[in-house]
This record gives sequence, C-alpha cells and structure tokens, in this order.
Amino acid sequence: MGLSANDAFAAGGGRRNRRRYGRGRRGALSEINVTPLVDVMLVLLIIFMISAPLLTAGVPVELPKTEAGAMQDRPDPITVSVQASGALFIGEDPVAFAQLSPRLKAMAGDDTTTKPIYVRADGKASYETVAQVMASLSTSGFTSINLITETGGPSSGGNPEEAAAP
Repeated sequence: MGLSANDAFAAGGGRRNRRRYGRGRRGALSEINVTPLVDVMLVLLIIFMISAPLLTAGVPVELPKTEAGAMQDRPDPITVSVQASGALFIGEDPVAFAQLSPRLKAMAGDDTTTKPIYVRADGKASYETVAQVMASLSTSGFTSINLITETGGPSSGGNPEEAAAP
C-alpha cells in the first residue's frame, strides 16, 4: 500500500525531516522587526514637516504683494530684513546701518559679485530706508540684489475693460 505525500506528513514523517533539515528551535532568527523603525521614521517626518516652515524666515516682516512670479532658489543667499520701524537685520541678527556693508562683505568674502543678497522689506517700511539699504549694497560691490515680495498682489497690466469702467 502506498502513502501519498499528505499521509506521510500526517503520520509524523514530515516532522523528522523538518528537524533534521530545518533550523529547529535553536536557530537564529534572520528576520528584522521593522515596525519600531517605521514608527520612529514617521515621528521624525512629522516633526520635520511641522518645524520646516518655521525655519524659513527669522525676522517677522509683512512683505508687500506684487504680480512677480517666484524666483529660482539659489544656494546660500544672505538675507537682509528691514522692519517697518526701520530696524535692519542680517539673517536674524540686528545690525546698525553703518555696519551693514562691512558685515556683509565679511560674510561674502571674495564672492561679492555673485553672492545673492535677498532684501526682505516690510510693506510699511519707508521707501527711503529700503533705497538706502539697496544703495549701500550696490556700492559695496554686490551685483545680485533681490527684493523679496509675496505673490498675488495687484496687477499693473490689468484688463482694458476694467480700466474703461467708471
């Protein structure tokens, strides 16, 4: 009488073969439990998603809105902020107007012609202050001076039908 493969395992023949050829009870586990790793990575992802927008701007200013499009990001720009009160900041550090040019030259080193400078001026800051800051940057040798604004402001082109309406 012949036994099928299922009958051989049911009779206990398979158990002996498993012990002999398998790893048995004393063998090391070769599987890694990735659940704790995934949990930690998700927590880190959430922390970075929440904290990343807070790191972009150090000095609170209310940027004016314009119709200009977004700029391409450049590596390592220097940010000069002008608050409504006229206070000047390089990054997050306050600076006097007389010290603006020397500190920027020291930060840029020999790279004054290609180092981008971003000027973030509050919409309520006086035009005179912003013009003086930009003139100081220009006379210091910086050629890549950019004004940072919010997008979505009023359009100067506009619709001709709206201009004709009383």
